[in-house]
Amino acid sequence: MFRNLFAAASLFLISSSAFAACSVEIDGNDAMKFDKTNIEVPKTCKEFTVNLTHSGKLAKNVMGHNWVLTKTSDMQGAATDGMSAGLDKEYVKADDSRVIAHTKVIGAGETTSVTFAVDKLAADGKYSYFCSFPGHWSLMKGTLTLK
Repeated sequence: MFRNLFAAASLFLISSSAFAACSVEIDGNDAMKFDKTNIEVPKTCKEFTVNLTHSGKLAKNVMGHNWVLTKTSDMQGAATDGMSAGLDKEYVKADDSRVIAHTKVIGAGETTSVTFAVDKLAADGKYSYFCSFPGHWSLMKGTLTLK
């Protein structure tokens, strides 16, 4: 009986930790920095959620932040095209096939999230995330790795 209880508890802990690992909290601030420069996505996740918080004091039209995921080789082009898309389009070019996932632009004290299918990522792929608000992507960026 103890063995069955232990097995059930172990299964619960494994499934709970796998669920918890399928999301990440990331913060952007008025210094144009994310608090994480690397995100690891477990291969066991079917979906992955990014929860973005803006801990700064400035409004989204002045110092807005979003979170955009592309292949590393597509980052500069997607960021450049996103700048001309404008705030009303979240600084992401409409129907941009280079963009794997993105949040909306948020300002001080706001939060947003995006969930994407992990099967969009290749195990050997190189991925980058960034803020596409004009001028931010060169500082607010990081890497995402499928592990």
